[in-house]
Amino acid sequence: MRLALLAQACTLGLSAVLSSAAVAQTAETQQRVERVAATLAAELATLCPAADVGDQNAFVACKQGLYKDSQLKKSLPDFVLWGRQRDPKLRLKDTKLTQFGPDAFTGLYLPMFMFNGKQRVEYIESEKLYQIRFETAFRNRLPPGQFPYPFWHEAEKWAMYEKANEIIVWWDAAKDRAKVIQFTVFGPNAPIASHTPVVHKFDGQWLWTDDSGKTQPQATVFDGMFRADNPYIGKLDAAYKTFALKMRDGSCNQCHVPNNPDGMKKLVLLQTPVHAASEIKRVLKTVRADTMPLDELGVEKPLDKATKEALLKEGVIFDQLLDEAKAWEAAQDAKLSKN
Repeated sequence: MRLALLAQACTLGLSAVLSSAAVAQTAETQQRVERVAATLAAELATLCPAADVGDQNAFVACKQGLYKDSQLKKSLPDFVLWGRQRDPKLRLKDTKLTQFGPDAFTGLYLPMFMFNGKQRVEYIESEKLYQIRFETAFRNRLPPGQFPYPFWHEAEKWAMYEKANEIIVWWDAAKDRAKVIQFTVFGPNAPIASHTPVVHKFDGQWLWTDDSGKTQPQATVFDGMFRADNPYIGKLDAAYKTFALKMRDGSCNQCHVPNNPDGMKKLVLLQTPVHAASEIKRVLKTVRADTMPLDELGVEKPLDKATKEALLKEGVIFDQLLDEAKAWEAAQDAKLSKN
Protein backbone atom coordinates (compact mmCIF):
# COMPACT_ATOMS: atom_id res chain seq x y z
CA MET A 1 0.00 0.00 0.00
CA ARG A 2 1.36 3.37 -0.92
CA LEU A 3 0.04 6.58 0.53
CA ALA A 4 -0.27 8.75 -2.54
CA LEU A 5 -1.94 11.64 -0.73
CA LEU A 6 0.88 11.83 1.79
CA ALA A 7 3.37 12.78 -0.89
CA GLN A 8 1.30 15.53 -2.50
CA ALA A 9 2.55 18.17 -0.04
CA CYS A 10 6.24 17.33 -0.55
CA THR A 11 7.11 19.96 -3.20
CA LEU A 12 10.44 21.51 -2.34
CA GLY A 13 10.72 24.74 -4.36
CA LEU A 14 9.71 28.32 -3.64
CA SER A 15 8.89 30.33 -6.78
CA ALA A 16 9.96 33.96 -6.53
CA VAL A 17 11.53 36.62 -8.73
CA LEU A 18 13.85 38.83 -6.70
CA SER A 19 13.51 42.55 -7.35
CA SER A 20 15.82 45.24 -5.93
CA ALA A 21 13.27 45.74 -3.12
CA ALA A 22 13.33 42.02 -2.39
CA VAL A 23 17.11 42.07 -1.96
CA ALA A 24 16.75 44.30 1.09
CA GLN A 25 14.09 41.96 2.43
CA THR A 26 16.48 39.05 1.89
CA ALA A 27 19.03 40.67 4.21
CA GLU A 28 16.34 41.12 6.84
CA THR A 29 15.22 37.54 6.35
CA GLN A 30 18.80 36.32 6.75
CA GLN A 31 18.97 38.01 10.13
CA ARG A 32 15.64 36.50 11.16
CA VAL A 33 16.79 33.02 10.19
CA GLU A 34 20.05 33.56 12.06
CA ARG A 35 18.07 34.40 15.21
CA VAL A 36 16.05 31.21 14.75
CA ALA A 37 19.26 29.25 14.28
CA ALA A 38 20.78 30.66 17.46
CA THR A 39 17.64 29.84 19.47
CA LEU A 40 17.47 26.25 18.18
CA ALA A 41 21.21 25.71 18.62
CA ALA A 42 21.03 26.82 22.25
CA GLU A 43 18.06 24.55 22.91
CA LEU A 44 19.68 21.52 21.26
CA ALA A 45 22.89 22.04 23.21
CA THR A 46 20.88 22.28 26.45
CA LEU A 47 18.61 19.28 25.87
CA CYS A 48 21.10 17.11 23.98
CA PRO A 49 24.64 18.16 24.96
CA ALA A 50 27.76 16.30 23.92
CA ALA A 51 28.15 13.11 25.94
CA ASP A 52 29.53 9.62 25.68
CA VAL A 53 28.04 8.00 22.57
CA GLY A 54 26.64 5.17 24.68
CA ASP A 55 25.20 7.27 27.52
CA GLN A 56 21.62 6.00 27.93
CA ASN A 57 20.63 8.64 30.49
CA ALA A 58 21.75 11.47 28.22
CA PHE A 59 19.82 9.91 25.36
CA VAL A 60 16.59 9.59 27.36
CA ALA A 61 16.85 13.17 28.65
CA CYS A 62 17.38 14.44 25.11
CA LYS A 63 14.46 12.39 23.82
CA GLN A 64 12.04 13.57 26.46
CA GLY A 65 13.10 17.19 26.10
CA LEU A 66 12.69 17.27 22.33
CA TYR A 67 9.42 15.31 22.30
CA LYS A 68 7.56 17.21 25.01
CA ASP A 69 7.40 20.88 24.09
CA SER A 70 10.62 21.91 22.38
CA GLN A 71 11.08 24.89 20.08
CA LEU A 72 12.52 22.48 17.55
CA LYS A 73 9.31 20.45 17.56
CA LYS A 74 7.25 23.62 17.22
CA SER A 75 9.30 24.57 14.16
CA LEU A 76 8.24 21.43 12.28
CA PRO A 77 5.34 21.32 9.81
CA ASP A 78 2.70 18.59 9.83
CA PHE A 79 5.38 16.34 8.43
CA VAL A 80 9.08 16.77 7.86
CA LEU A 81 11.28 15.01 5.32
CA TRP A 82 14.37 13.34 6.77
CA GLY A 83 17.37 11.46 5.40
CA ARG A 84 21.07 11.37 4.77
CA GLN A 85 22.89 13.76 2.48
CA ARG A 86 24.57 11.31 0.17
CA ASP A 87 25.81 13.98 -2.22
CA PRO A 88 25.94 17.72 -1.38
CA LYS A 89 25.42 18.52 -5.07
CA LEU A 90 22.18 16.55 -5.34
CA ARG A 91 19.02 18.64 -5.50
CA LEU A 92 16.42 17.98 -2.82
CA LYS A 93 13.83 17.01 -5.43
CA ASP A 94 16.13 14.19 -6.52
CA THR A 95 16.93 13.00 -2.99
CA LYS A 96 15.28 9.99 -1.35
CA LEU A 97 13.77 11.10 1.95
CA THR A 98 11.47 9.65 4.60
CA GLN A 99 8.38 11.48 5.86
CA PHE A 100 7.76 11.80 9.60
CA GLY A 101 5.29 13.62 11.77
CA PRO A 102 6.78 15.79 14.55
CA ASP A 103 6.20 13.12 17.22
CA ALA A 104 8.17 10.42 15.45
CA PHE A 105 10.98 12.74 14.40
CA THR A 106 11.56 14.32 17.81
CA GLY A 107 10.86 11.10 19.72
CA LEU A 108 12.91 8.68 17.64
CA TYR A 109 15.33 10.24 15.19
CA LEU A 110 16.76 13.56 16.31
CA PRO A 111 17.60 12.27 19.84
CA MET A 112 20.11 9.91 18.22
CA PHE A 113 22.32 12.98 17.86
CA MET A 114 24.00 15.40 20.27
CA PHE A 115 24.90 19.05 19.88
CA ASN A 116 27.39 21.66 21.08
CA GLY A 117 25.47 24.84 20.23
CA LYS A 118 27.55 25.74 17.19
CA GLN A 119 25.65 26.56 14.01
CA ARG A 120 25.89 28.48 10.77
CA VAL A 121 23.35 29.75 8.26
CA GLU A 122 23.60 29.81 4.49
CA TYR A 123 21.07 30.66 1.78
CA ILE A 124 20.97 28.11 -1.04
CA GLU A 125 19.80 29.88 -4.16
CA SER A 126 19.09 26.70 -6.15
CA GLU A 127 16.56 25.53 -3.52
CA LYS A 128 15.26 28.96 -2.44
CA LEU A 129 15.75 27.70 1.12
CA TYR A 130 18.13 28.43 3.97
CA GLN A 131 20.43 25.85 5.48
CA ILE A 132 20.85 25.92 9.24
CA ARG A 133 23.76 23.60 9.98
CA PHE A 134 24.35 22.29 13.52
CA GLU A 135 27.55 20.54 14.57
CA THR A 136 26.72 17.08 15.86
CA ALA A 137 27.73 13.50 16.65
CA PHE A 138 25.74 10.26 16.56
CA ARG A 139 25.09 7.96 19.55
CA ASN A 140 26.30 4.78 17.86
CA ARG A 141 26.85 2.75 21.06
CA LEU A 142 23.29 2.67 22.37
CA PRO A 143 21.63 -0.77 22.71
CA PRO A 144 20.10 -1.94 19.39
CA GLY A 145 16.58 -1.56 20.76
CA GLN A 146 17.04 2.20 21.20
CA PHE A 147 17.32 2.81 17.46
CA PRO A 148 14.05 3.36 15.53
CA TYR A 149 14.93 0.38 13.34
CA PRO A 150 18.15 -1.48 12.48
CA PHE A 151 20.01 1.25 10.59
CA TRP A 152 22.67 -1.39 9.90
CA HIS A 153 20.37 -3.18 7.43
CA GLU A 154 22.41 -1.20 4.92
CA ALA A 155 26.14 -0.91 5.64
CA GLU A 156 26.54 2.46 3.88
CA LYS A 157 23.66 4.00 5.82
CA TRP A 158 25.00 2.82 9.19
CA ALA A 159 28.50 4.07 8.36
CA MET A 160 27.12 7.51 7.47
CA TYR A 161 25.14 7.68 10.70
CA GLU A 162 28.26 6.79 12.69
CA LYS A 163 30.36 9.45 10.95
CA ALA A 164 27.72 12.22 10.93
CA ASN A 165 29.17 15.62 11.82
CA GLU A 166 26.32 18.01 10.98
CA ILE A 167 22.54 18.15 11.01
CA ILE A 168 21.19 20.31 8.18
CA VAL A 169 17.83 21.99 8.66
CA TRP A 170 16.48 23.30 5.37
CA TRP A 171 14.48 26.30 6.51
CA ASP A 172 11.52 27.76 4.64
CA ALA A 173 11.71 31.43 5.62
CA ALA A 174 8.36 32.20 4.01
CA LYS A 175 6.62 29.83 6.41
CA ASP A 176 9.11 29.99 9.30
CA ARG A 177 9.23 26.21 9.32
CA ALA A 178 11.75 23.46 8.70
CA LYS A 179 11.05 21.72 5.41
CA VAL A 180 13.72 19.05 5.13
CA ILE A 181 16.25 17.84 7.72
CA GLN A 182 19.31 15.80 6.81
CA PHE A 183 22.38 14.40 8.50
CA THR A 184 25.66 14.66 6.67
CA VAL A 185 29.29 13.59 6.85
CA PHE A 186 30.36 16.48 4.62
CA GLY A 187 30.58 19.18 7.29
CA PRO A 188 33.99 20.86 7.78
CA ASN A 189 34.30 19.81 11.43
CA ALA A 190 34.89 16.43 13.07
CA PRO A 191 32.00 14.87 15.01
CA ILE A 192 31.70 16.60 18.38
CA ALA A 193 32.14 13.33 20.32
CA SER A 194 34.66 10.60 19.65
CA HIS A 195 33.52 7.09 18.80
CA THR A 196 34.69 3.80 17.37
CA PRO A 197 32.61 1.89 14.81
CA VAL A 198 30.14 -0.73 16.01
CA VAL A 199 29.34 -3.84 13.98
CA HIS A 200 25.76 -5.14 13.99
CA LYS A 201 24.24 -7.95 11.95
CA PHE A 202 20.80 -7.56 10.36
CA ASP A 203 18.61 -10.67 10.39
CA GLY A 204 15.84 -9.24 8.22
CA GLN A 205 13.48 -8.40 11.11
CA TRP A 206 12.31 -4.83 11.71
CA LEU A 207 10.65 -5.90 14.98
CA TRP A 208 11.97 -8.68 17.19
CA THR A 209 11.57 -10.16 20.67
CA ASP A 210 14.56 -10.09 22.99
CA ASP A 211 15.60 -12.80 25.46
CA SER A 212 13.34 -11.34 28.17
CA GLY A 213 10.28 -11.45 25.89
CA LYS A 214 10.13 -7.69 25.24
CA THR A 215 9.32 -6.29 21.81
CA GLN A 216 12.24 -4.50 20.18
CA PRO A 217 13.12 -1.87 19.14
CA GLN A 218 11.99 -0.74 22.59
CA ALA A 219 12.10 2.88 21.44
CA THR A 220 9.26 2.29 18.97
CA VAL A 221 6.67 1.07 21.50
CA PHE A 222 6.27 4.49 23.17
CA ASP A 223 9.05 3.76 25.66
CA GLY A 224 10.22 7.03 27.17
CA MET A 225 7.80 9.08 25.08
CA PHE A 226 4.90 8.71 27.52
CA ARG A 227 5.04 8.44 31.30
CA ALA A 228 5.47 4.89 32.55
CA ASP A 229 2.14 5.12 34.37
CA ASN A 230 0.19 6.36 31.36
CA PRO A 231 -2.89 4.07 31.45
CA TYR A 232 -3.13 3.94 27.67
CA ILE A 233 0.30 2.48 26.86
CA GLY A 234 -0.76 -1.16 27.04
CA LYS A 235 -3.94 -0.46 25.10
CA LEU A 236 -1.97 1.38 22.42
CA ASP A 237 0.48 -1.47 21.92
CA ALA A 238 -2.38 -3.97 21.65
CA ALA A 239 -4.31 -1.74 19.25
CA TYR A 240 -1.26 -1.35 17.03
CA LYS A 241 -0.77 -5.12 16.78
CA THR A 242 -4.37 -5.53 15.61
CA PHE A 243 -4.04 -2.60 13.22
CA ALA A 244 -0.76 -4.01 11.88
CA LEU A 245 -2.49 -7.25 10.95
CA LYS A 246 -5.03 -5.29 8.93
CA MET A 247 -2.23 -3.31 7.28
CA ARG A 248 -0.64 -6.60 6.31
CA ASP A 249 -3.94 -7.69 4.74
CA GLY A 250 -3.90 -4.43 2.78
CA SER A 251 -0.30 -5.04 1.63
CA CYS A 252 0.92 -1.93 3.49
CA ASN A 253 4.02 -3.63 4.84
CA GLN A 254 5.23 -4.55 1.39
CA CYS A 255 6.19 -0.93 0.70
CA HIS A 256 6.29 1.05 3.94
CA VAL A 257 9.43 -0.45 5.48
CA PRO A 258 12.92 1.03 5.87
CA ASN A 259 14.61 -0.79 2.98
CA ASN A 260 12.14 0.95 0.63
CA PRO A 261 11.71 -1.96 -1.80
CA ASP A 262 9.91 0.21 -4.38
CA GLY A 263 12.51 2.99 -4.25
CA MET A 264 10.02 5.71 -3.31
CA LYS A 265 11.58 9.18 -3.13
CA LYS A 266 9.22 10.13 -0.31
CA LEU A 267 8.93 7.07 1.93
CA VAL A 268 6.38 6.69 4.74
CA LEU A 269 7.18 4.14 7.46
CA LEU A 270 4.46 2.19 9.26
CA GLN A 271 6.30 -0.87 10.60
CA THR A 272 6.29 0.05 14.32
CA PRO A 273 3.76 1.59 16.75
CA VAL A 274 5.45 4.99 16.93
CA HIS A 275 5.97 5.24 13.18
CA ALA A 276 2.32 4.34 12.55
CA ALA A 277 1.14 6.72 15.29
CA SER A 278 2.95 9.58 13.62
CA GLU A 279 1.12 8.95 10.33
CA ILE A 280 -2.21 7.47 11.45
CA LYS A 281 -4.45 10.45 10.63
CA ARG A 282 -3.03 10.71 7.11
CA VAL A 283 -3.22 6.93 6.72
CA LEU A 284 -6.92 6.99 7.52
CA LYS A 285 -7.48 9.92 5.14
CA THR A 286 -5.72 8.05 2.36
CA VAL A 287 -7.62 4.81 2.95
CA ARG A 288 -10.95 6.65 2.90
CA ALA A 289 -9.98 8.36 -0.37
CA ASP A 290 -9.20 5.02 -2.09
CA THR A 291 -5.87 6.31 -3.34
CA MET A 292 -3.99 3.14 -2.48
CA PRO A 293 -2.64 0.62 -3.08
CA LEU A 294 -1.07 0.99 -6.51
CA ASP A 295 -0.71 -1.84 -8.96
CA GLU A 296 2.49 -2.81 -10.76
CA LEU A 297 1.94 0.03 -13.24
CA GLY A 298 1.52 2.64 -10.52
CA VAL A 299 -2.23 2.94 -11.06
CA GLU A 300 -4.50 3.28 -8.03
CA LYS A 301 -6.16 0.00 -7.14
CA PRO A 302 -8.50 0.51 -4.15
CA LEU A 303 -8.81 -2.09 -1.42
CA ASP A 304 -11.69 -4.51 -1.42
CA LYS A 305 -14.60 -3.45 0.81
CA ALA A 306 -13.97 -5.90 3.66
CA THR A 307 -10.25 -5.11 3.92
CA LYS A 308 -10.89 -1.36 3.77
CA GLU A 309 -13.57 -1.49 6.47
CA ALA A 310 -11.38 -3.59 8.77
CA LEU A 311 -8.38 -1.32 8.24
CA LEU A 312 -10.42 1.78 8.98
CA LYS A 313 -12.07 0.24 12.05
CA GLU A 314 -8.80 -0.76 13.70
CA GLY A 315 -7.04 2.40 12.55
CA VAL A 316 -9.68 4.59 14.16
CA ILE A 317 -9.36 2.69 17.43
CA PHE A 318 -5.58 3.15 17.39
CA ASP A 319 -5.94 6.84 16.53
CA GLN A 320 -8.48 7.50 19.31
CA LEU A 321 -6.33 5.76 21.91
CA LEU A 322 -3.35 7.81 20.82
CA ASP A 323 -5.32 11.04 21.26
CA GLU A 324 -6.46 9.90 24.71
CA ALA A 325 -2.89 9.03 25.72
CA LYS A 326 -1.68 12.47 24.65
CA ALA A 327 -4.57 14.16 26.46
CA TRP A 328 -3.68 12.27 29.65
CA GLU A 329 -0.06 13.41 29.33
CA ALA A 330 -1.16 17.01 28.83
CA ALA A 331 -3.36 16.80 31.92
CA GLN A 332 -0.44 15.57 34.01
CA ASP A 333 1.75 18.39 32.73
CA ALA A 334 -0.97 20.88 33.64
CA LYS A 335 -1.19 19.51 37.17
CA LEU A 336 2.57 19.77 37.63
CA SER A 337 2.64 23.34 36.36
CA LYS A 338 0.09 24.35 39.01
CA ASN A 339 2.10 22.86 41.87
